Amino acid sequence: MEKFTKLTGVAAPLDMINIDTDMIIPKQFLKTIKREGLGKHLFHDARFNEDGSENEDFVLNKPAYRGAEIIVAGDNFGCGSSREHAPWALKDFGIKCVISTSFADIFYNNSFKNGMLLIKVSKEDLEKLMDDAERGANATLTVDLENQVIQGPDGGTLHFDIDPFRKYCLLNGLDDIGLTEQKADKIGDFEAKREAAQPWIPGAAKAV
Repeated sequence: MEKFTKLTGVAAPLDMINIDTDMIIPKQFLKTIKREGLGKHLFHDARFNEDGSENEDFVLNKPAYRGAEIIVAGDNFGCGSSREHAPWALKDFGIKCVISTSFADIFYNNSFKNGMLLIKVSKEDLEKLMDDAERGANATLTVDLENQVIQGPDGGTLHFDIDPFRKYCLLNGLDDIGLTEQKADKIGDFEAKREAAQPWIPGAAKAV
C-alpha cells in the first residue's frame, strides 16, 4: 500500500449531507472484484446525464476540479450499504483524502484499509475548508499527516485528530497484509514448532 505522509492538492467542495455509497459508486458497477477501473464510474449518476454526456454543473466535471485529490464534504459521508467498492472508486479516481464532520463507520474503516485518509473536523472548521475549496483553481490544501495539520491556501492552519494506529499504518503504507508480514519471523517460528510437535499431521504447519 502506498504511504501517505503529506499531500498538497486541489480540494473539491461537495456541500451535501448523507452522500451514500450508492451515490459514490452505483450498484450496477459492483460486478468486479478488481480495485482498478472503478474511478470512471465515481459519482456516475451525478457526473453524467442520461445520454452519457457530462453534467457540466457537477463539481468534479469543472475544469478547476478535474484533478482534485481532496474532497470536502457535508455530514455523514459514506453512509448506506457497506460496499468496499466506494473507497476503491474514490482512490482509483485520484481522491486521497476526504474531509467531513462525520463518516459512516464501515466506510471509514474500509477507506483507511485502502490507504485513504479520512479527516473529521468540527462544523466551524468544515465551513472554513468548504470556503477554501470553493475557490476553484486556487482551492489548494496541504494535509500533513505526521503533524496532523491542514493548511489552507492563505496559509491558515487547523489541527485534526486521528487514531494513532491508523496514522501509523498510513505513514508506513501498511494494510492488513503488510501488518501480518511484519510478523513473518514469529509466524515462521510458530509453524516450525507446530510441525516439530505434531509431525504426524500432514501439512500441519501449512494449515495453521
